Amino acid sequence: MLNWILVDEIIKNGLKEDINNIDITTDTLIDDESKSAAQLLAKEEGVIAGLNVFERVFKILDQDVVVKFNVKDGDKVDKGTVIARIEGSTKAILKGERLALNLLQRMSGIATVSRKYSDIVKNFPVRIVDTRKTTPGLRILEKYAVRVGGAYNHRFNLSESVLIKDNHIVAAGGIKEAIHNVKGKISHTIKVEIEVETIEGLKEAIEAGADMVLLDNMSLEEMKKAVEIGKGKVILEASGGITLDDLVDVAKTGVDIISVGALTHSVKAMDISLKFIS
Repeated sequence: MLNWILVDEIIKNGLKEDINNIDITTDTLIDDESKSAAQLLAKEEGVIAGLNVFERVFKILDQDVVVKFNVKDGDKVDKGTVIARIEGSTKAILKGERLALNLLQRMSGIATVSRKYSDIVKNFPVRIVDTRKTTPGLRILEKYAVRVGGAYNHRFNLSESVLIKDNHIVAAGGIKEAIHNVKGKISHTIKVEIEVETIEGLKEAIEAGADMVLLDNMSLEEMKKAVEIGKGKVILEASGGITLDDLVDVAKTGVDIISVGALTHSVKAMDISLKFIS
């Protein structure tokens, strides 16, 4: 589920950012032959994501570092759980510790929040999806973590699919104009989604041939009306500041998709630590 060519690039860029020339502390303090063991500990409850990414950081620094996992991606762990044991070059472990933890903590925080959202609506025929509100450079990892948590991915980038938003509509001269213009220029294999803010906008989008319609910041009553009009004609996506408290009410309207930027843009990293074993 991960493109390791891209993952390795992320890791190597992170290591270059952290080690400009040498690790002046580790390289002057620790002998090349030194070996150590460490434990990876959960400091709070959460859903783990990114274990192979964590391991890969150390493997890039030293192929002989061994990471033995006690859990797998997608597992919910309690505070105090020993997630893994790391053995090998002391220098490699010390140099990779911060980057490996940063990535694992961030991804696990996203998986934890994604699990909360997906669990709340598991009995409804609706999907929770993420957005492009991701950390620049880390999108592939963050969207992977969303899936580990049980939610789904929206488009990965601007090249993947058409999503006509409010500013596109203004620039194109209207909903109908935007849809007709783009449909006349793209492959038949590409779906077209458009953002609307009103019921009249929804009707116009359906008439113009949209495949999907994003209902932006609509009230619950407006969403229900939109479902009455559009169900079976277009895929309906609810979006706009939807929180855990709102989730069930939005799901009950009958929309097909609920997109939540908060899965990635404002997540608290899970508290995980790496401690040497003396």
